[in-house]
Amino acid sequence: MTSSPTDRYGTLAIALHWLLAVLIAGSFCVGLTMSDMAISPMRLKLFNWHKWAGITILALSALRLLWRLTHRPPADVPMPVWQQRAAHATHGVLYGLFFLVPLAGWAYSSAAGFPVVVFGVIPLPDLMPVDRALAELLKSSHHMLAFALAFVVLAHIAAALKHQFLDRDGLLLRMWPHDKSTTSQTP
Repeated sequence: MTSSPTDRYGTLAIALHWLLAVLIAGSFCVGLTMSDMAISPMRLKLFNWHKWAGITILALSALRLLWRLTHRPPADVPMPVWQQRAAHATHGVLYGLFFLVPLAGWAYSSAAGFPVVVFGVIPLPDLMPVDRALAELLKSSHHMLAFALAFVVLAHIAAALKHQFLDRDGLLLRMWPHDKSTTSQTP
């Protein structure tokens, strides 16, 4: 089964989806890598890149949520009610984690006494006063939330692949990048 242009998300929604997917996956991998490194200039660079990615994810998530709230998505693909509810719940959890993970990281950085300076030129305000005990709590929260996001993302991917290869209902094609000859009627 194929997806018609009116069943698809619009170009901006698709671009934000895949850009956030790449940024989140990359940020998660950088986070895992830098956590195991000894103190070094490279580790400090990775921490900064990780912070910049987190702030970018936060900003793009806000844009994506605003876009989603002001633009109707395509109609749901026919599926059992429990799957529709699971999909809507999963999307809600994803959106929540898109905000919670970077905010927890920013708060952790603030509480640890390390300011966030985006791209080395835009200083952001501290979210918390310097407090080592609070920093440790926020660090743990950031890690747990990041792993929760990774788990939910994997469940999201598994569900999309199930729909594509087992159900063959065209669900994946609604968010798949397409060429200019396929124009979408849904913004």
